[in-house]
Amino acid sequence: MALELIAILVILGLCTGFAAGLLGIGGGMIMVPLLTAIFSSQGFVSDHVVHMAIATSLSVIFFTSMSSVYAHHKRGAILWPVALLLIPGVIIGSWIGPVIAASLNTRYLAALFGVFVIFSAIKMLKKKAPRADEADNTLPKAPGMTAAGLVIGVLSGLVGAGGGFITVPFLGWRGVSIHNAVATSAVMGFPIALFGTVSYIHQGWDVQGLPAGSLGFIYVPALLSLAVASVLSAPFGARTAHTMNVKQLRSTFAYLLLLLALYMFWKAASA
Repeated sequence: MALELIAILVILGLCTGFAAGLLGIGGGMIMVPLLTAIFSSQGFVSDHVVHMAIATSLSVIFFTSMSSVYAHHKRGAILWPVALLLIPGVIIGSWIGPVIAASLNTRYLAALFGVFVIFSAIKMLKKKAPRADEADNTLPKAPGMTAAGLVIGVLSGLVGAGGGFITVPFLGWRGVSIHNAVATSAVMGFPIALFGTVSYIHQGWDVQGLPAGSLGFIYVPALLSLAVASVLSAPFGARTAHTMNVKQLRSTFAYLLLLLALYMFWKAASA
């Protein structure tokens, strides 16, 4: 891999890690569109370029989620009984998501990701906690939590995200405080990334035409560059978040996400 490509990937990892720590967003929303552009510029087979971007982004979350979970656990913010009820469904769903993604061609997968990014951007622009009279202050029983975990896992594995975009609103509407919801959501990132990554490796194992350095749909050189850089920069973003008002920055970032979504729609149209 050329040094120029390594440098680009390291910069991308530093930026996504810092943004994730600063704004509390998943790096996949940034990484997938930009990796799609980078992989396309490198001449990767167009039929699988989005699959590789999503799979590689998800594999990076495997590393970044561990430091996030440790930080939240130290603060005692994780609701472990709630997390343990969600995890069985998350594990199953995060395996199924990549299976669905592998069955979609680049056009439909790129369009689906664009919809996901638009949804996330709009949620950032309208970010607010539910009113006390709107929240359902009870969590479902074990079967309901497993079903919720299944949905979280499928959608996260499908778009290469850590699950926070679904888990946090779900727990919030069930009366869990935002701090506990974010912390408990962070726990979901590890099984989603672990089982989703293995599933993407399995789904892409026999695919022909993938570039050298690929492990299934995962481009390992990009994984290593992104993981190291994002793990290093995320703590700086988190510390910065405590020293500045990031509300306006979140709005600006949401508009950037809308531009990235437009790129994915263009990719879908031109596939």
